[in-house]
Amino acid sequence: MDDTLDNQDTFAAVLVRLQATIDARRGADPKSSYTAQLLADPARAAKKFGEEAVEAVIAAVSADKDALAAEGADVLYHFLVLLAAAGVSPDAVAEKLAAREGRSGLDEKAARTN
Repeated sequence: MDDTLDNQDTFAAVLVRLQATIDARRGADPKSSYTAQLLADPARAAKKFGEEAVEAVIAAVSADKDALAAEGADVLYHFLVLLAAAGVSPDAVAEKLAAREGRSGLDEKAARTN
């Protein structure tokens, strides 16, 4: 499997296009769009995200790189849909990540109040 992407398909560029597709599905007929179905039912979107996360864990434990890449794609898609269904922007997640930059993961975790 070729792990390189061309300039049009960087990880970030693919995610930006995916987010645009998800945004375009908002308000679409759920009978014609799986994404619209999930957007209309945040609880279902959350369950699907959880299912895909478990499948990614199984692929990782099995050391199946191709399966992990495929399940990782499913996790990212379902996570973006879940965010949209819950009314949370990817920028809100990016802000949380940016706030953690430069901090030890152990220090960051210890500083959490919840």
